[in-house]
Amino acid sequence: MKKLYGVIALMSISILNVTAQAPKGMGSNDPKAKVILDAVSAKFKTYKSVESKFTIKIENAAGKALGTKAGSFFMKGNKYRITAPGQEQFSDGSNVWTLDKAAKEVTITKIDPSANTITPQKLFTNFYDRDYLYKLNGTTNGLNEIELTPLDKTKAIFKILLYVSNNSIVSMKLLEKTGNRYTLGTSGLKTNTAVAETVFFYDAKKYPGVELVDLR
Repeated sequence: MKKLYGVIALMSISILNVTAQAPKGMGSNDPKAKVILDAVSAKFKTYKSVESKFTIKIENAAGKALGTKAGSFFMKGNKYRITAPGQEQFSDGSNVWTLDKAAKEVTITKIDPSANTITPQKLFTNFYDRDYLYKLNGTTNGLNEIELTPLDKTKAIFKILLYVSNNSIVSMKLLEKTGNRYTLGTSGLKTNTAVAETVFFYDAKKYPGVELVDLR
């Protein structure tokens, strides 16, 4: 479940926010891709809040479907909430609550900015501009395909494909070295809506009988 949340967090937030700066001393990025990603970033920065539905299709190396996950997410500043069937994750910017409804257990962890983990904070500051190289593969019917490859070759994910139209990333693929592929799409995007701060906090009163495991 933690891996799925990592994929959802990475994809759902990356699909809306891209910082297109070339990694210092680590090769060069495609200037055509930079223009597109800069436009995506500029558009995203006008949003005070984001709400959207998503679907993630999981396939193996042979292209066989392993399952589909659907859910929704909210984001406001460095806070976020991801909801999927039987699972939820809340973050107030300092802590992360991961709820497994079937197990009736919620785990709380502290966000460590120095840790090698995926967090919205890192995605906003240095995910693309320090960890990846990118290039424009081509444009078909107004849809731009941008390929990102990690500078760290030990990462499980060896390639990310972004599909951009009208200064927004409309879909995204993550490819693992194992051959597994994750394809994400979003729908019903709403921006600059009034999102209450309580959305991003785990309220134990709403989940009676759930055991709290505090790992902070």
